Order: sequence, then C-alpha cells, then structure tokens
Amino acid sequence: MASEPLTIPGHVGIIMDGNGRWAQSRGLKRSKGHREGVTSAKAIVKKAADLGIQYLSLYVFSTENWKRTEEEVSFLMILIKQYLKQEYQFYIDNHIRVIHSGRREDLPDDVLRDIDMVVERTKSFDKLTVNLLINYGGRDEIVRGVKKLVAAGTAPEDITEDRIGASLDNGPLPPTDLIIRTGGDLRSSNFLLWQAAYAEFYFTDKLWPDFKPEDLEVALNTFGKRDRRWGGYNANE
Repeated sequence: MASEPLTIPGHVGIIMDGNGRWAQSRGLKRSKGHREGVTSAKAIVKKAADLGIQYLSLYVFSTENWKRTEEEVSFLMILIKQYLKQEYQFYIDNHIRVIHSGRREDLPDDVLRDIDMVVERTKSFDKLTVNLLINYGGRDEIVRGVKKLVAAGTAPEDITEDRIGASLDNGPLPPTDLIIRTGGDLRSSNFLLWQAAYAEFYFTDKLWPDFKPEDLEVALNTFGKRDRRWGGYNANE
C-alpha cells in the first residue's frame, strides 16, 4: 500500500537540541556532540531542499547561549566558521540561499565576515532559503525591530503588525508553519516568537545528532494531519 504524499510546509523551523547530552551519554566531550550536530544539519538541509521546502530556519546559537562556559562558546564560534566555509560549496551546488537572523553585536568579526560572505554569494539562489539563527533571541529581534521604527520617526499610531514584521531581521521571511524541537523539552526557547504565532509544533525525544532525514518525513506526516484553523473553527463540526 502506497504511503500518503507528504504535506510540505513553506517554512520549517528547527530547535536543534541535545548535542551536549548526546555526547555526554556516550562518555564524549560536548564538542563531539556539536560536531555530530553539524552533520545532522547538513543532511536535514539537503532533505528539505529535495522535498521542496522553501524556508528552513535553524537555531544555531541563541542570545542565552553566551551563558555557557567560555570554552564551549569559543568552540561553537569556531564550529560556526568551519561550517560556513566547509559547506559553502554545498550551498552553491544545491542552489541554496543563506540568510542570517540575530544580533550582529557581540559576534566576533571573523564570524561576521564569513556570515556576510555566504549570504552575499548565495543571495541569487531560490531553491531553498536556509535561515541561520546565530546570536538570536525572539524577544531581542522584536525589540530591535521596534527600535528601528522609532529611530525612523514612525509615529506610535502608525506602528502596525505589518510594519513591525517588516522591521525584523528578515522582514520578508514568511511565518513558520511547523517548528520541530528535538531533545525532549517542550518549550519554544525564545525561537522566532513573532513568526511562530500560528505555527504547529512537533516534539521528539530524539537528540539532534540522532535526528535523520526520515525523522523529518515523520514530522511532516504529522503536520499534514493537523487541522490548522488560525483562530477560526469548522462550521460543519
């Protein structure tokens, strides 16, 4: 019996949680878990492109992650740089556009240069847009967006949802349809708060390094069975 076709959401967000726990459960350093997490991210990006997903937002490094040890933060910054350089050709070959969401302040200059390089050189691609959330917090993004409006002289009565949305890090970014969180926790963790107003959530106990392309298909299959009403109701029920 043939399986039902997947419902493909336009914008999928992923909270990639569990790298450290994956490593610790195997008696390894947390850095090994983060490296395995990069491997999972590449496989999921490729699967998303193959499935026809238009936007994929990956929670790489949050504004709260600075609270981790200096050693781990330094390693993550190095890993981000390595990822951007090593996977650059992968994005080119697969016609994937890369954008960045997050506060530029606090990020090291060399990390910003690599982010800007990949963003600039992939800006013409339109197969899949990968939104890398680096030094990102949903509340911080909204605050910075409102400050842009104030700095531009926007009158209070002229501040609307549309204008706030347009002032965010990537204003044209569509709302998230589906948010996937690995690692077993059941919370949003300050992830795309504005864009996720009516997103469906899918939680799995799998730690991020164990999340495979077939797990993405399971999440999409579950998404396809959801009744999305956006605050309305079905008059026939």
